[in-house]
Amino acid sequence: MPQNCAIQFWDRVEKSGPREAFRYPAGDSWTSITWAETGDRVRSLAAGLLSLGLAQEDRVGIASSTRYEWIFADLAILCAGGATTTVYPSTGGDDTAYIISDSGSRFVFAEDADQLTKLRDHKAELPAVERVIVFDASIADGDWVISLDDLAALGDAHLAAHEGAVEALAADIQPDQLATLIYTSGTTGKPKGVRTLHRGWVFEGEAIKAQGILHDDDLQFLWLPMAHSFGKVLLSTQLACGFATAIDGRVDKIVDNLGVVKPTFMGAAPRIFEKAYARIITMQASEGGLKEKLFNRAFQVGTQVDELKRAGKPVPFLLNLQHGLFDKLVFSKVRDRFGGRVKFFISGSAALNAEIAAWFHAAGILILEGYGMTENSAGATVNHPDAYKIGTVGLPFPGTEVRIGDGGEVQLKGPHVMAGYHNREEATAEAFTADGWLRTGDKGELDDEGYLKITGRIKELFKTSGGKYIAPPAIEAKFKAICPLVSQFMVFGAERNFVSALITLDPDAIAGWAAENGKAGLTYTELVNDDAVKAMVGGYVDELNTQLNRWETIKKWRLLDHDLTIESGELTPSLKVKRNVVESNNQQLLDSFYA
Repeated sequence: MPQNCAIQFWDRVEKSGPREAFRYPAGDSWTSITWAETGDRVRSLAAGLLSLGLAQEDRVGIASSTRYEWIFADLAILCAGGATTTVYPSTGGDDTAYIISDSGSRFVFAEDADQLTKLRDHKAELPAVERVIVFDASIADGDWVISLDDLAALGDAHLAAHEGAVEALAADIQPDQLATLIYTSGTTGKPKGVRTLHRGWVFEGEAIKAQGILHDDDLQFLWLPMAHSFGKVLLSTQLACGFATAIDGRVDKIVDNLGVVKPTFMGAAPRIFEKAYARIITMQASEGGLKEKLFNRAFQVGTQVDELKRAGKPVPFLLNLQHGLFDKLVFSKVRDRFGGRVKFFISGSAALNAEIAAWFHAAGILILEGYGMTENSAGATVNHPDAYKIGTVGLPFPGTEVRIGDGGEVQLKGPHVMAGYHNREEATAEAFTADGWLRTGDKGELDDEGYLKITGRIKELFKTSGGKYIAPPAIEAKFKAICPLVSQFMVFGAERNFVSALITLDPDAIAGWAAENGKAGLTYTELVNDDAVKAMVGGYVDELNTQLNRWETIKKWRLLDHDLTIESGELTPSLKVKRNVVESNNQQLLDSFYA
């Protein structure tokens, strides 16, 4: 295993020099760059940081969306012996300043004028920041703000006087050296900086490589926020395996890009699969007639065949014949929406609905759910293409230990576990058990074959006033499989005498429904207040209630007049619901349910 991320990168450049490393959008087409060219650029940028005086483990911020420059900046920081501090582009000015200040970052890479403005507006609070390096060269001033090309020019001058300095430095970076400070967006309080080490990231990439599921002829499509550990672990995996990556962080372009790029795999949060599922279902419903009947029959047959195969049972001849026909007529078209070459998707960062995973599987699309957290460098368990169980998060990585602790808490141990929270000794102590295991805060169970199943966040479980325990994620996941128009379904009722729910609809899905139902042109707020929409959603809630225990059933619910967004502060940048924020924002409404 390589000693550190820098050696991991230089080994890859040496092994795969002329092969494609990255491709990225340039206007209406895509531009490709080799590993050798990537090495040249990273070497110049890393040397530029050294010329500015970057020392071992000095922090360098990156405030940017996912784009190839983010990758180059990160690799340059690591190869110069520094530590990357991540900032989501959607983070507000105050929190951006807090993260940069708390981390002690000396330099910051900033994507554009918006990110630069946050830094300029809080410059007085950032005395440690010596230079900002911008991806958009037009906003560089040559003084406090320089461009990537300016930094590379400084690096080339440094290398002219110190030939081989960057590669030589790699040997001095120790495995336990700080590699990244990833600030968890968190659902409460100020973000905490997770101290992840070189050995953690190298381990992650090598552990995935060892499973033999990815090779240098694969092609990844990467849109995930690189400020999130899921994005970072995919970069480590790329360095270990050597495949090429097509990068475009624009979420609204994911489906279009899949059709153009035709990747063999992609990592995503469950919300992406939920939206794709809802879009396909509602499109078929809008066509109606024979096409809808054919589509529904195809999935009945597909599900039946899939369940037999997963149970290891033979598929009857006539059923198999029908399945082959439906595969040509229906399932192949579903696969084509994702480029037609996907071997599997990897789902992480939140729980994937098992029914939606099974629906995709019936269409011949495998979604491998994995599990981990920023505090263990993103990955701890994952399903394997040849060994998977839908509804679980798979088996532990080789070298990772998983146990179930007190109260059913999932606990982890391994070389990928963090060194603690930056400047937060008390929080660090609370994150570990007395015998040194990482406490995840997730409730789970291991089956007799070692597959891990997550049943929810311990702090999200609540008890009704009648003494019955409720697991909101399980109920919420059921509703998302039933209602193709839903965006968020949030269950409440702690210490109350029944369970209630707040619901938001997917703006695109409900707009499509409106166009098909004589309500085109109505705003989102008008639609959620429309009697026909309320009646339709009520029907889905009734259907949900038939699948629940009596004490879990939803007695009262309300459609909110807006969908949850990152900008509103109700979603984290990794698309997790900030349940406490939603509850606080709607406290009066929730109280009225129980008045």
